[in-house]
Amino acid sequence: MPAKSKAQQKAAGAALAAKRGDIEKSELKAASRDMAQNMTKRELKELASTKRKGKPERAGDR
Repeated sequence: MPAKSKAQQKAAGAALAAKRGDIEKSELKAASRDMAQNMTKRELKELASTKRKGKPERAGDR
């Protein structure tokens, strides 16, 4: 499942970093925190690896 926006891709990257232990979970914003709690590392990696080119900044900006 590729990310639908740049913001979603960035949030997934932050959540993945927290899940790996690279950053503290307390540093995450709401969207990233929810992703870290509810998604597997595999799902997060798939979202985070989405290319940003051609994606809107936010999902509603299309």
